[in-house]
Parts: sequence; structure tokens; C-alpha cells
Amino acid sequence: MIRVLDMFSGGGGSSYGARAAGASIVAGIDGWPIASQTFATNFPGAQALNFRMEGEDVRVEVRALGKIDLLLASPECTNHTCARGSRPISDESRMTAWQVLHHARALLPRWIIVENVVQMRAWERFREFERELLALDYRIWLHTFDAADFGVPQSRRRLFMICSRDDRAIELASPERKHLPARTILDRKGTWKVSLLYKDGRAPATLERAERAFAELGQNEPFLLVYYGTDSAGGWQRLDRPLRTMTTLDRFALVEPSPRGHTMRMLQVEELRRAMGFGDDFNLAHGTRRDRVKVLGNGVCPPVMEHIVCAVTGKASEATSGLGRPFALSA
Repeated sequence: MIRVLDMFSGGGGSSYGARAAGASIVAGIDGWPIASQTFATNFPGAQALNFRMEGEDVRVEVRALGKIDLLLASPECTNHTCARGSRPISDESRMTAWQVLHHARALLPRWIIVENVVQMRAWERFREFERELLALDYRIWLHTFDAADFGVPQSRRRLFMICSRDDRAIELASPERKHLPARTILDRKGTWKVSLLYKDGRAPATLERAERAFAELGQNEPFLLVYYGTDSAGGWQRLDRPLRTMTTLDRFALVEPSPRGHTMRMLQVEELRRAMGFGDDFNLAHGTRRDRVKVLGNGVCPPVMEHIVCAVTGKASEATSGLGRPFALSA
């Protein structure tokens, strides 16, 4: 059985996918208590270690885990991307990636999978990070995947760095499955808090986004509104396409026609869970609604990780095709 340690585990999206690929989850490490509690609930046979990884020393609790075959890691990513908004870039935050190196040296896992936003490759120390892994005798493959190609009803492009100490080439390519539209995540049976779109106090920017949708769809088609945050695609989207990338904010609202006028409600946690590709068995019992949205928005889509772990460990996967080429630094 492949033994897995999940660093920066969050609620356990990577672990959920790795477990579906047949791996055994040994432990998850995260510095946010709500994330660790969520991980503990969903992986009762694993250790949920709640602490911040700092400095070069690997903690005794980690060393006591024994042999680790596969190290999963999703270092802090907002300081590589515009998702941080107007906040200044934190180099300390971006250096959380160095914890992957510290743990790789201490544990020497057979494989490492690092997930992050695609902008990580523009980080000025990214090449140095690669060199350190190559010095530990890892071969490296770099892939950018969109979760929508894996049957997840969300467009979510992420960078995956696959590292292996084996001589075997890793066959890995996107399965390019049929894209699932956002309408497939909607729960039409629930009783949710709904308000009229046109009501006193509604922000003009919100109404402007809705008017752009009406101009294209007419008045009788439901659609999704980007209620919080910026959006370069007009601030709305159709339901016949995958959901746009989820963040840690509760940003999507469903607008629908009704006899009393257009109504609006925020997408529910259960709907966002489906948009990430989790099954209904994934338990989000901890924290506030905002906390649960953050757990999901920080996560890795499990079907993508399942596909990658199958390819890395050599397990047959119906979605795996094509031959990835190992990355090599240029002279």
C-alpha cells in the first residue's frame, strides 16, 4: 500500500483523490485548525497534525510517521497570483515551498506531487526550487491541468510538479473528458435564503453585471453572477459551462426569473462541494459557512489528483494516456 503524507493538506482534497487511487493516507499537516479538523473527520485512520511548518527542522511527529512513499504538497499560493488582491506580495509566504524540500530531504519519499497556481512558474526562485529537487535525484515532470477536463464541473487550471526517484517514465496527460456545466451542481430541492435582485440597497455594480447577462440571454434564462470579487469576463456566466474558478470567497450567486421578479441567492456549500469534484461523503461539519467555503476554495479537485496518483504509482487508469516528458534544466 502506498503511504501518503499530505503537506498543507487543507481539508484533504489531495488526500481524497489519492485515497480513491488506492493509496493509504498516513497524515495531513496544516496550520489552520478548521482545516485540520475537517481533515481528521474525513480521514479517521490518519493523523491530523495541526501546526505551522517553519524553519529547516522537520518535526519529530513527522519523522515518527515512518516510511512515506508519496509526499503531496500544496504550498501557500495566493502570493503567486492576483487572488491576493491589493495586498503586498509576501516572500515569506511564497517560501513555504521550501518546506517541501526540507521534508523531501528528511523522508526521501519515492514520489512528490506539488500542486499550485500556474503563476508559481514565474516565481524568481522556481528554478532554484527545481534544482534542489534534482539534486535529490528526482526526475521532474511539469503539467498544467484544467479540472474541467477531468469531469469536474469547474474550470480550474493548476500547475502540478510530479517528482519521481524511479527510472520509469510517468505516462500522464489530460483525459479531456466532456465538460460538465455549472447547472449540474445546483440543488433545486433545498430551501435557501433568496432575495429580489432589484431591491433597495443593491450595489450598482451588481446590477450592471446582471444587465450584461440580460442583454445576452434575455429575461427568462437563469445565470450565475460574480457577486464578490473582480471578474474580467463581464461578471456573470451561463449555466451551460463549467463554473469559473472558485476562490476562498463566497463569490457566486444564482439569478433566476420568478413571478415576483428576478431572485438571487448565493451558491450553497453543498453545491460548491460538487463543483470541486468531491462526493457527498466529504464532510464539512466544522467552522462557519465562510470557513467551509474557504476550505473548499483552497482545495485540490480530487478527480485530478486521483488521475495523477494512478499515473505516478503505475496503477491502471482509464483516463491516463500519452507520455509525459521529464523536465530538464537548460544549460
